[in-house]
Amino acid sequence: MELTNTLTMKKEAVVPHQAGRIRMYTCGPTVYHFAHIGNLRSYLMEDVLEKFLRYEGYQVDRVMNITDVGHLSSDADTGEDKMLKGAKREHKGVMEIARFYTDAFFADCEKLNIRKPDTVVPATSRIPDFIEMVGKLLEKGYAYQAGGNVYFDTGKLDKYYVFGNQDSEGLAVGVRDSVDADENKRNKTDFVLWFTKSKFDDQELKWESPWGLGYPGWHIECSAISVKELGGYLDIHCGGIDNAFPHHTNEIAQSEAYLGHPWCKYWFHVLHLNDARGKMSKSKGDFLTVPLLEEKGYDPLAYRFFCLQSHYRKPLAFSFESLTNAAQAYQKLAGRIGALSTEGELDTGGAKPFQEKFRQALGNDLNTSLAITVLYDLLKSGLSDVTKRWLIGEFDQVLSLDLLEAAQKAGPAGGDALPPEEAVEIEALIQKRQEARKNKDWAAADAIRDQLAAKGVVTKDTPQGVAWEVVKK
Repeated sequence: MELTNTLTMKKEAVVPHQAGRIRMYTCGPTVYHFAHIGNLRSYLMEDVLEKFLRYEGYQVDRVMNITDVGHLSSDADTGEDKMLKGAKREHKGVMEIARFYTDAFFADCEKLNIRKPDTVVPATSRIPDFIEMVGKLLEKGYAYQAGGNVYFDTGKLDKYYVFGNQDSEGLAVGVRDSVDADENKRNKTDFVLWFTKSKFDDQELKWESPWGLGYPGWHIECSAISVKELGGYLDIHCGGIDNAFPHHTNEIAQSEAYLGHPWCKYWFHVLHLNDARGKMSKSKGDFLTVPLLEEKGYDPLAYRFFCLQSHYRKPLAFSFESLTNAAQAYQKLAGRIGALSTEGELDTGGAKPFQEKFRQALGNDLNTSLAITVLYDLLKSGLSDVTKRWLIGEFDQVLSLDLLEAAQKAGPAGGDALPPEEAVEIEALIQKRQEARKNKDWAAADAIRDQLAAKGVVTKDTPQGVAWEVVKK
């Protein structure tokens, strides 16, 4: 498999440290609010990557952290802790907020068929590991104490800005808030490893440490959890592109200083989901969530299908019109699959070219849109229906669109299970009824509805358009 490695900005063959085994780390959510669908695009594409690696026969050990302390409202180590901010907003305790939004996050993932990682680690459960790593960085001369806090000294590095084609000016967007410089820092790029009460007296979660009562910085948690769970050599580190700087840049700095050798081989970053206002962000006050899509009548898997139609390395523009188009395409795809016969002979030989095309598509930098095209090509092929169904089930191990289940529910929806001439006639009647309703010709609309009912056709208006099925013949 080849992936675009953000560290080098090149497409590279994935060669793990240990043959047949992939050690994979995912930056998990900061659980102070609901995840918006832009956040979930990253986890969705990471899910496809993990499932394809498993499909190819790798043992995948995947770890995700849960940030329930330490992530400040500015990535420049300033401002209020996001967890404390969430607790104040809802007049609840920090851990109560953390539990609620952690559960909400995984509920969203379940609806989107995103597999829960093998190991999920809340940051608050690993405070001793963070303290140990900070202590060793101090011993090795890569960290210093100032103003009551412990900082990582980026001046000790040969190279701090490690991601390809990026420099200090290009990465300045990582500092999102306009803030005063921290006078305790030796270098403007230094970052906090451990905060103490001298700076954050209102912080609810604090722990004793050799440097005083305090709490860890955001960046240290991923390094310590990854090393503890996956060892000193990591194969693939995942996250949204906005994590590249400063979070992942700082992870690399402290991890390699701690370990004394190169740490992670491949960096997998998913680009933003944008709406009409630009990148989706919780800071804008209102944001789209999976429950909100459901309230509007959308199947969460229609959103998954929408994401799979675009490459993870490209920004994806969201609108309800584009989601509706994806939902309609998903429904029609389910209808076509539902029309496939369950009888006949399995042709494993004939299936092999399609299996190879599917592997080539996803093996080429996780090209999910091309993998979807292979699915449509399969449906148009001359293979037996049984073979098509078998291959669709196999491909769905990776795509996770519940295609066979959706097809069973859809039945003849969209007309794919009817003779073409009957389906065309029904579609035409539905279109005429829609036009009559638009023109407020209620009598004509009712007459067409009765005509459809006489054919045993039941219609239902959805955000994806008019769904219909034949309940009797």
